[in-house]
Amino acid sequence: MKKILAVLLMAATVATGAVFAQAKAVKVGVSIPTADHGWTGGINYYAQKAINDWKAKDKNVTFYLVTADSAQKQVNDIEDLMVKGIDALVVLAYDSAPLTPVVKKAYDKGIYVVSVDRGLTEQAQDVYIAGDNPGLGRVCAESIGKDLGGKGNIVVLEGIPCVINSERVDNFNSVIKAKFPGIKILDSQPANWDTQKGLEIMTNYLQKYKNIDGVWAQDDDVLIGVLQAYKESGRKDIKVFLGGAGSKIMIKKVMDGDELVKADVTYPPSMIASGVSLAILGARNAGLPGFYQKKVPSKIILAAELITKQNAKDYYEKDSIF
Repeated sequence: MKKILAVLLMAATVATGAVFAQAKAVKVGVSIPTADHGWTGGINYYAQKAINDWKAKDKNVTFYLVTADSAQKQVNDIEDLMVKGIDALVVLAYDSAPLTPVVKKAYDKGIYVVSVDRGLTEQAQDVYIAGDNPGLGRVCAESIGKDLGGKGNIVVLEGIPCVINSERVDNFNSVIKAKFPGIKILDSQPANWDTQKGLEIMTNYLQKYKNIDGVWAQDDDVLIGVLQAYKESGRKDIKVFLGGAGSKIMIKKVMDGDELVKADVTYPPSMIASGVSLAILGARNAGLPGFYQKKVPSKIILAAELITKQNAKDYYEKDSIF
């Protein structure tokens, strides 16, 4: 359940003002990509939210939040953060390979490193926290398979070709093949987690295939373009559309009982906020209550959870930009 990590972090940070007043002073650098699409917009929102929440209750934490529109800028940003004397670094790599050397440099200097989502090409972090990409593929396949009653024709819009995308797509395909042999995947193409690309590919799918029963867009940004293409086509044959990541736009559709978007699956950008809390606790060597080990677990994978009309309100964050 998603609540487990939240409860642990809450338990670790809810304390009296006196306790925070005595806490070790730490400097935390947070380095993330610029908000270039919906999910990274959510990353920016939750990073700032975590910083604001900590500032309100703990005056002994100093934050430096930097955003980068390229891998090189992010490398430069992290070099600057080290000059500022940070004790902890929270990093979501713009691109894993070029970021790994500078993050390893910080790690080797004794800076507590929390790597979020995209990871690094070698061990250079104290904690890695991310969503469950294989799980997202499996849960999406289960959902769309059940909604279609185990039969029909579907099309798939993938993400950017990479390890994350492969984990999602491979597990989706495996579940469809094993559990829903009556479902045929007509086509599967990369949409790069991009709304415009989703619109273009779905427009082509609608022209190419006369009967489509379901669509897996993998990402809610892509699904926006897919739904636009479907609306403009005037067709009425598609029964189910499924994205992924849990954007507030799609969660609201699920909450409202939308006849086409019946579910969504989480890949929460709020993971960056948990990363911020883990960095502070790690830099202070505070551990987490409930864990009998001396250190915070080195790898935390957040479950891919199915969002339905029955539980959608629990996932809806109206103030988030994603």
